[in-house]
Amino acid sequence: MKRGKKSSNAGDPVTNSDTPTGSSEVDAMKPSLSSMKSMGLLLAVLMVASVMFSLSVVLRDPPSDDVVESVAASRVLQLRFHQANESDGVSSEKKNHLVHGFDKESCLSRYEASLYRKESPFKQSSYLESRFKRYRDLHRKCGPFTSSYNSTLDQLKLGDRSDGGVSSCSYVIWLNSDGELGSRMLSLASAFLYALLTNRVLLVEPGAEMADLFCEPFPYTSWFLPLEFPLKSQLNEQSLLRHLVLDSSDQQKLFFCEEGQVLLSETPWLIMKADSYFVPSLFSISSFEQELEKLFPEKETVFYFLGQHLFHPTNVVWGLITRYFHAYLARADQRIGIHIEVFDTRNYQFQNLVEQILACGIRHELLPEVDKQRYLPSSQVLNRKSKAVFISSSSSGYFESIRDVYWENPTVTGEIISVHKPSRMEYQKTRSNMESKRAWTEIYLLSCSDVLLVTSPLSSLLDVAYGLGGLKPWVLNETDHDSFCTRARSMEPCSQTPRSHGCKE
Repeated sequence: MKRGKKSSNAGDPVTNSDTPTGSSEVDAMKPSLSSMKSMGLLLAVLMVASVMFSLSVVLRDPPSDDVVESVAASRVLQLRFHQANESDGVSSEKKNHLVHGFDKESCLSRYEASLYRKESPFKQSSYLESRFKRYRDLHRKCGPFTSSYNSTLDQLKLGDRSDGGVSSCSYVIWLNSDGELGSRMLSLASAFLYALLTNRVLLVEPGAEMADLFCEPFPYTSWFLPLEFPLKSQLNEQSLLRHLVLDSSDQQKLFFCEEGQVLLSETPWLIMKADSYFVPSLFSISSFEQELEKLFPEKETVFYFLGQHLFHPTNVVWGLITRYFHAYLARADQRIGIHIEVFDTRNYQFQNLVEQILACGIRHELLPEVDKQRYLPSSQVLNRKSKAVFISSSSSGYFESIRDVYWENPTVTGEIISVHKPSRMEYQKTRSNMESKRAWTEIYLLSCSDVLLVTSPLSSLLDVAYGLGGLKPWVLNETDHDSFCTRARSMEPCSQTPRSHGCKE
């Protein structure tokens, strides 16, 4: 058998593929083609390895700012998403006053409030939580425009007490007073507690501003009295409805005495007007005493827990609060609130008050002492902590004097002190809508303080601030100037000692 000759050029084609000789030449070519494929694969592997090596060298260098920012932004978004999921739940003990049934976006303060105050040592009792839940269920059943509400209202209009068991709802209607915002909030909290104790539903007269200041506190329903309610009509007051003005001594006796409560228990509609915090007097009613002790084992926490459930700033007010907080207060290591109430406007009293405020703060290490012999802090001082002082006062002079002390002189401790005041307007001289929003903003910012110092405890705005914040303020001594100030014994508004109402023993 003849052997076919190989082409002198490996790249030339085979000339006679149909003959045995041509077939032998193809068979001879197969190992060469296989080798070429192997070499190509090897080259591809080497190229990939080279690229990978180059990338590893490049990636040893720090990423650019754009990459860092992208990663940081991603982490922030993940953190916010995680926080949002946590805040939506109700399992956290810190947020146990939150309930299902609310639209989060319609009232952000309900979910974000815990981010602006330090964690409270006071814990809500399980019995109080169960009573809040029972009240929410009752309010949902008997709230405005429900069948139970409509049925009870029809009875009132007709003067008919017999409903054939259709409705078991009774109400307390809280009327807006002409007092300042703090007084109205204290009165409203008291009315809610009374409703809780007597299994009534609280309905609030909206007034010109209530809906602009506070979110709805109860899910699936409203706490505002419908505008259609016949408040000014001549209704059968003795059997179905009673008006109570709790500033009247005669009506106080009816309301705060045991025999009066027996009569009121038979009245389905109770219209109440009050301008004060009357919770202490509820403790003096024997039929409420045991229940109140179960609800509030620590008596000084009454307003604190009521406020946590009732008073959530609307989104408009929450925007005012959070923008100011982040601009001036958030970065400080400690926030100090100072509320200055002035009754004597003489010049010498002004300077004495400023000196006493500073002396109280220094004595109790709320504020640092300044070094008037230096222009800069001593190099030996290593303390660089910051404190933000938030001043609430109708007069800008106190703010300016305290600010200048810490602006013109370094502190002995090296601490950095910033002093702030949100507005120079006297809030309560007008009931305009924006002024009430600013007043509510100031109350809330004071409640976010770590420490509170006040010149006088006689202020309803202040009562609400330290009650909501769970704070025991330092109060200046008006008579004993040597001790400068003393710590309040309770965070509960006003005095816990009930007034005498002339009730039978």
